[in-house]
Amino acid sequence: MTTDRIILLVEDNPDDVDLTIRAFEKSQLVHQMVVARDGVEALDYLFSEGSYAGRRPELSPSVVLLDLNLPKLNGLEVLKRMRADERTRRVPVVILTSSKEEQDRLQSYNLGANSFVRKPVNSGDFLAAAHQLGIYWLDVNVNATPPSTDARRSRS
Repeated sequence: MTTDRIILLVEDNPDDVDLTIRAFEKSQLVHQMVVARDGVEALDYLFSEGSYAGRRPELSPSVVLLDLNLPKLNGLEVLKRMRADERTRRVPVVILTSSKEEQDRLQSYNLGANSFVRKPVNSGDFLAAAHQLGIYWLDVNVNATPPSTDARRSRS
């Protein structure tokens, strides 16, 4: 396991943020978790804009955990913009939501989500689910994100 993995958690509920961070700390699979509290902040991070203008864009997250019900810009719009841009098209996105709407699930997959997970209501179940997400997306899954352009150039 490498220690340079970044998870972008896009979540506006402080309790869910805390539970998710605790689950990933327990898993010891992630070096850094970045929290964006709305859809605009998530896109700013991903595209190194706004308050993240100095961020190195080649340090792409290993996975994005994306809530659907967000202020400013909803999760489906964030997903749509990610999939429309070559820089983020292949970054794995897990929809992590409390939505039980079948339309949300279908639309998420139609827009290119890699997974759709309903947040368990019970905090113990939530911790277990987040832990399993971490194991799968950071350890078991072979990440489809291609090396950055800068990394490919430096190896030439």
